[in-house]
Amino acid sequence: MKLHLRLCTINDLGVLANMGKRTFIDAFEKDNKPEDFKEYLDSAFGEERLLKELQDINSAYYFIYKDSNLVGYIKLNENEAQSDIKDINSIELERIYVLSEFQGQGIGEWILAQVISMAKAKNRSYVWLGVWEHNPKAIKFYQRLGFYKFGSHPYFIGNDEQTDWLLRLDI
Repeated sequence: MKLHLRLCTINDLGVLANMGKRTFIDAFEKDNKPEDFKEYLDSAFGEERLLKELQDINSAYYFIYKDSNLVGYIKLNENEAQSDIKDINSIELERIYVLSEFQGQGIGEWILAQVISMAKAKNRSYVWLGVWEHNPKAIKFYQRLGFYKFGSHPYFIGNDEQTDWLLRLDI
């Protein structure tokens, strides 16, 4: 298995929107009210919003490929693009998604190793992320890799206020 990352550009907008919706639907649709979920999908993965994020110098989307197959994506935020912390010594991993048919193959661990390498290359002290408090599989995965809880914040799916745990990995 050969894995690699590719930085997304505005030319990837349509594919990114589709990938974002597909992976988010697979992960969370069953746990949310349909009207709230649709509102969130339209907002978070709308092409206008994604275009703005792709043009932000403090955010970066990367596609993850296994051989020639697109299997997932990540979004990294730095400086003022970070959703909460906005610490120049950190990088936020805002999104990390792997298509369901490729999960369980070590791709998530590989992705995190790449993110840690990027953070080290930029002399960052830590990587942090938010994870839904009712996602025990993801929480266990991150904790196994050394992340620890340092806070929480509200996360809205439409009008439904949920809670994300904030997890941090010191590097």
